[in-house]
Amino acid sequence: MKKIDSKDNMTASQHIDNHIKELGDWRGKLLARLRKLILDSAPELTEEWKWDTPVWSYKGNVVAGGIFKDHVKLNFFKGAALEDPKGLFNAGLDAKTTRAIDFNEDSDIDEPALKDLVRAAVSYNMSGGKK
Repeated sequence: MKKIDSKDNMTASQHIDNHIKELGDWRGKLLARLRKLILDSAPELTEEWKWDTPVWSYKGNVVAGGIFKDHVKLNFFKGAALEDPKGLFNAGLDAKTTRAIDFNEDSDIDEPALKDLVRAAVSYNMSGGKK
């Protein structure tokens, strides 16, 4: 599902496409790859453009993609409530509710584990926040 940003009539997906294109470096390629993994793992997710960053939601915010000088961050809004058997979370571990994964240019991505984590986050939102 595509949401329209009323400010400029671009869909959130178009904002994300432009964001990736404007980066023009490894961070854009990595964000595009992570976006595909996220959407492939949970097609029911809606792409949104919030806080000048891509956000994927389903019955609430699920995960956001942040771009930094030396890394790309996936921030799981309710990550503290999720099981992380593969130990993907490597940032924000002291936060009350969120957890994040920081990827640098050379990061290996455990694609099956990341897809499982996205699906777990969606399931958590679907359950109304109950484990």
